[in-house]
Amino acid sequence: MHAFDVLGDPVRRRILELLADGERSAGELGAVVQEEFGISQPGVSQHLRVLRDNGFATVRAEGTRRLYAVDPAPLREVDVWLERYRRFWTQRLDALGTELARGKRERRMRGGTGSPDTAGSTGDAGRTAGDSSASRTGGDSGWHGREPDSPGDAGRTGGRTRGRTGAASPGKATGSG
Repeated sequence: MHAFDVLGDPVRRRILELLADGERSAGELGAVVQEEFGISQPGVSQHLRVLRDNGFATVRAEGTRRLYAVDPAPLREVDVWLERYRRFWTQRLDALGTELARGKRERRMRGGTGSPDTAGSTGDAGRTAGDSSASRTGGDSGWHGREPDSPGDAGRTGGRTRGRTGAASPGKATGSG
């Protein structure tokens, strides 16, 4: 069975989430999964067996109890496979960090409600290369602390800006519009 076939099942993903916190007995896992998913104890055992047979979980006997734990090897293989695709969401997360930092900065400048312990905690670390003083002093990047119009808007980083019409403008650095 392919790793994504194993991880594609929500019950098995939940079992792995529970095991990520540390070793658990089959009974503990069964109780949680039975309550959350409404499946029988034999059904839970089937899922545990799939995880064990495909290398995602290990089991050891302690008296009459069976203790399960995560085996990280197949998860590392999944991570290696995902590496080539990571760039698709990393840029969006960087852009989100930049927008959050801008919002905090604008609230502080207006004397807003930013909490003192988090105000400025990201400082300029979240800024992208195209974030310049022009975007703070009159240049119109189309953002200015408001929420993006759609989930795709949050992912735009250097090289594209939203003009006044909301259309993407290729070739412009963020904040220069």
